[in-house]
Amino acid sequence: MSFHIRSEQTEDVAVLHCTGRIVRAKALDLLKAAVTRLTQTRVIVLDLSGVVTVDAGGLGMLVLLHSWTSDYGIQLTLVNPSNFVQEILERTELTRVLHVSSVDDAVGVLCCNWDSTTENVNRAAA
Repeated sequence: MSFHIRSEQTEDVAVLHCTGRIVRAKALDLLKAAVTRLTQTRVIVLDLSGVVTVDAGGLGMLVLLHSWTSDYGIQLTLVNPSNFVQEILERTELTRVLHVSSVDDAVGVLCCNWDSTTENVNRAAA
């Protein structure tokens, strides 16, 4: 099974629906490219409900993307990881570093966290 991303964007929120396996270089490169092109967003949501497995390289890429988005003032949220992916995130204690939530939590972020919008507009204008 390969790795695919379908993206949606509304104003300053992007949702990347990921399916397949986050393993090996091709999948990692695809994920990195999809996220790092979104420099003008306030929130990036990675929907992991369709991801069946992730390897050490995939976990490393999630941490790298967390760091990258933090540097750009973007909130990265992982939503609905499959049971296997959730277990891997918990066993590696990456749930302490990465923001992992349910769809309901993500909707709350999208609807209620408007304070950082001005920050992103100012950063884009600078």
